Amino acid sequence: MRATTATPLNARERQRSSHQLSHSKPNGNKLDSSQQTAATETENYHQLVARATNDAVRDWNLVTDALIWRQGLDRLLGWKPASGDTILFWQKRVHPDDRAWVTASIRDAIKSDADHWSGEYRFRRADGTYLNVLERAMIHRDKTGGAKRFVGVLMEITARRHLHDQLVHSQKMEAFGQLAGGVAHDFNNLLTAILGYSDLAIAEIDGRSTIGKYLSEIRTAASRASSLTQQLLAFSRSQPAQPRVLEVNALVSGLERSILRLLGENIAITCELLPEDRLAHIRIDQSQFTQIMLNIALNARDAMPGGGRLILRTETVTISATAQHPKIPDLAPADYVVFSLIDNGGGMSEEVKARIFEPFFTTKEDRNGSGLGLATCYGLIRQNGGQIMIESELGRGTAAHIYLPRVPNPAPSITHKRQRLSSMPTGKETVLVVEDDLSVRHVTVRTLRLLGYNVVEAMRADEAKRCMIEHPESIDLVVSDIVLPDISGRDFAKWIRAHSPRTQAVLISGYLPYVTSGDEDSFPVCLPKPFDPEQLASAVRSALDAAPVN
Repeated sequence: MRATTATPLNARERQRSSHQLSHSKPNGNKLDSSQQTAATETENYHQLVARATNDAVRDWNLVTDALIWRQGLDRLLGWKPASGDTILFWQKRVHPDDRAWVTASIRDAIKSDADHWSGEYRFRRADGTYLNVLERAMIHRDKTGGAKRFVGVLMEITARRHLHDQLVHSQKMEAFGQLAGGVAHDFNNLLTAILGYSDLAIAEIDGRSTIGKYLSEIRTAASRASSLTQQLLAFSRSQPAQPRVLEVNALVSGLERSILRLLGENIAITCELLPEDRLAHIRIDQSQFTQIMLNIALNARDAMPGGGRLILRTETVTISATAQHPKIPDLAPADYVVFSLIDNGGGMSEEVKARIFEPFFTTKEDRNGSGLGLATCYGLIRQNGGQIMIESELGRGTAAHIYLPRVPNPAPSITHKRQRLSSMPTGKETVLVVEDDLSVRHVTVRTLRLLGYNVVEAMRADEAKRCMIEHPESIDLVVSDIVLPDISGRDFAKWIRAHSPRTQAVLISGYLPYVTSGDEDSFPVCLPKPFDPEQLASAVRSALDAAPVN
């Protein structure tokens, strides 16, 4: 049987259809002319409705397994009408991951007394791509309840599915982000205690002794761990964009270990960096740069499932008005740093390469890809005044070249050794420390007392308020965590300003959004965790020195 699309049923089919629709017996009398006319009009009406949509309509004869496409086989699905004349045509083009449950679900509906079935699945077009379709079907039965026909309307919902997947992905990433931000907050509390007590211990012994060296190693490890919390906060998007001038080789070297963990043990990394005498700088938010590099590295990993090699390369180029880039003609004349990630994976076809920066476009058929990674990279690169170029060939790998504007090298920073407590800023003022984390509160209080301050401590804001009300003129400075059990540190600082204008405040937090947003005039000094005694001493002295003179 050949498939037909939107053509009238022949007389025999019309007669059989009309018998079924009227629930007459299989060997009943012929339809009279009025019934024949009504059946034809009904059929024409249904065909008119089908033509008004872009949907595909399939009519499956459950007795013979013949399949007739009434509408949309060519227009929606791209197949010639002669292609789909049996139910096997449909079954073979349902996505392999969907086929078993879809066919089982339809089979169960047919075996039951149900009159309707609906379901979402993926169907392969003639060009090899998959559409997400929603099929709603009617199961026609005879008077005894036997299923005779399955008539389904297939509506494309690919865009809707992508929006749904985007929402789910966004909600999942938001949940992960909140978890990562919370972990970073708790981790920063631990690191504050480790850094603080390490420095206090080092200050009391000979730093050149064996124990002093051990303590220095502990402190170094804690400092390195603090960079992990910054990556967690970057992942959780808990840090506002803070562009800074950064040296490119150090940027890439700092990411090498993270990328190596991301890629797995079967992919090797080679770094080809600028020579020491040609160091270059860019201005970008470090978390954005990390996001760009990790997203592209993830795509490289997926292109090398059996293992391979990834090259990370940095170089500089100059684009002039008279010598534009041959492959990026809209690249503005300027000096650029080029970050290249080159893999020896399977590469991409020209069709895929043309679409890789489209939102929601993904080549991952297991739905593990949101289709937003490279689109996000493109947006961040353009936001920072750069461009990205992809070179790829099937079977020969892919090279992603990221062009970011080069900025002048900053003046050399003045490095200094950590100060001992005896050389840190000191004072005699009264400081109220409000911190619910016991270890952070204890190390903060002990450090300030060693620096000469008179220190009062409280675990909650209500305790601190009582103290300030009872001694309104004695508290010179409040050092408070910005996340407290009974009130936000921000609201507490506003309360301080309203009830004791002379009292200064230092807000500390391991969760940067609380520090960097809001009315900055209310918070003269903000101290992010983890901090060490030297940073604490400097922040406290700065806040006290900023107090208005009475």
